[in-house]
Amino acid sequence: MYAIIAFIPIIFTVIVMAGFNWPAKRALPLAWLITAILSLVIWKMDILTVGAYTISGFLTSLDTLAVIFGAILIMNTLKHSGAMKVINNMFTTISDDPRIQAVIIAFMFGAFIEGAAGYGTPAALAAPLLISLGFPPLCAAMVALIYNSVPVNFGAVGLPPNTAMNLISGMISDQGADPEAFKLVLAKWVAIPNAIICPIIIFIAMAMMCKLYGKTKSIKPAVECIPFIIVAAVIFDIPYLLIATFLGTDLPSLLASLVGMAGTIFMAKKGILVPKTKFEFPEQSAWEPYWKSVAEVQEDETMKGEASMSPIMAWLPYGIIAIVLVVTRVPWTGLQSVMNVTTLPFAIGIKNILGVAGVDWTFKWAWSPGILPFTIVALLIIPLHKMKGAQVKAAWKETGKMVSGAAVALLFGIAMVQLFRFSNVNASGLNSMLIEMARGLAALVGKAYIVVAPLIGVLGAFISGSATVSTTLFAALQYETATILALPQLLIIAMQVAGGAMGNMTCVNNIVAACTTCGTIGAEGRLIRSNCIPMLIYCALTVLILGGAILMGANPFPLG
Repeated sequence: MYAIIAFIPIIFTVIVMAGFNWPAKRALPLAWLITAILSLVIWKMDILTVGAYTISGFLTSLDTLAVIFGAILIMNTLKHSGAMKVINNMFTTISDDPRIQAVIIAFMFGAFIEGAAGYGTPAALAAPLLISLGFPPLCAAMVALIYNSVPVNFGAVGLPPNTAMNLISGMISDQGADPEAFKLVLAKWVAIPNAIICPIIIFIAMAMMCKLYGKTKSIKPAVECIPFIIVAAVIFDIPYLLIATFLGTDLPSLLASLVGMAGTIFMAKKGILVPKTKFEFPEQSAWEPYWKSVAEVQEDETMKGEASMSPIMAWLPYGIIAIVLVVTRVPWTGLQSVMNVTTLPFAIGIKNILGVAGVDWTFKWAWSPGILPFTIVALLIIPLHKMKGAQVKAAWKETGKMVSGAAVALLFGIAMVQLFRFSNVNASGLNSMLIEMARGLAALVGKAYIVVAPLIGVLGAFISGSATVSTTLFAALQYETATILALPQLLIIAMQVAGGAMGNMTCVNNIVAACTTCGTIGAEGRLIRSNCIPMLIYCALTVLILGGAILMGANPFPLG
């Protein structure tokens, strides 16, 4: 019974977001309020303790919000400086085959934008670029969304797994283990299944493009491209796996996509493994009405006009970001041990919030990618690209608008999870809401939870539009349920991260944003239905790989 009561805030969130299309910034504050009322009335927590853990949740979210703000600020600053226009122009002369364009622009360039910024920006940048190259608008939206999946696992410098770690690190410590060691192994096991699935997803999206939108309505052109797809995936996967294994969660998508872009552009220009027969879309006069834009796709004013800087200067800020992140993350420089600490001056914190013993908060600002390098580099762009005051103001204003909704959702989402986790500090003698929910799930599905775990991640992304919010909502629950069922917690969290990533293909927020960007408003239902196919295949393969590993006894990080 208490498990059902504890689930009420989650059930409420699912109903209002999936059923009534409420945005997360509206739903999660009310979900937190319901949680707070349950904490006070049913769990009989002290009001001061509820307030302390709520404030702790708000403060904990600042780490994630700093990354989101810095990443989006970089992108908007580059857009208003004209650098993004230069970057886009680079892709227009590489190949005239839509299959090759899809791999380079929608997957590789999209992966880079995901690794650097996340939050729906890959589809917003890649899809209009594909349309300008002759893709039917609905096809461009479909391909960009499907390809924005594998990179999401480490999107926005690793936010989904890093957010999960922010929420479960205390639970790991309570079991006598080192959260940093857990995090490094988690990065590896998030990367392994997604690297295996990568070429399959690239092929599936291309096959759907050829079958649904090609002149011949056949998957044969996609089959002809399999050698190119395999080599492109290998070029991406090798650094993706190596970086995840040795450097952790921050850089796999960002750096692997740079290697992937360089490799696939070289292949395309040299004609290596490029099919001799060119794939073509039908003439525009033969397009189905729903393929087309029902509204004119407006080019952003800052993206118009002639390019006024060199490609090197346009890419320089991202190059600085990559160098700073690598130098500070590799152990042999010694910077990691200096910057990744919880003491002044490299961190700030509060002890005993509202006077409640043990409710503490620490922000390692020097280690946050949102501060160094993102915000610092965003400021450096101003003199580097000779930006005017109006351009700078527009970039910061646009960033504020984009981040505000995510800020509200994360503030209250993480505060709600904090109450779930620490509601055991009560006068009722009950376990925490989190344990009650986990026990209820464990009793309901048992060992079949290996099938359910990625679907929970999908659900979180579907209702919120964000893999990061998905991990915010469900990472702690997944960890606790795995503990109760004696399943490897690390592999279950890897399933959660992958579920959030694949959920990006079909989540309402991303679908609506892509259709709005591409001018295909009204075709959202078609897009959801088409993208469900690769999403379900992705989910099944994740269960097969990670669930199979669990059934064979794999436990990469045993915990008590």
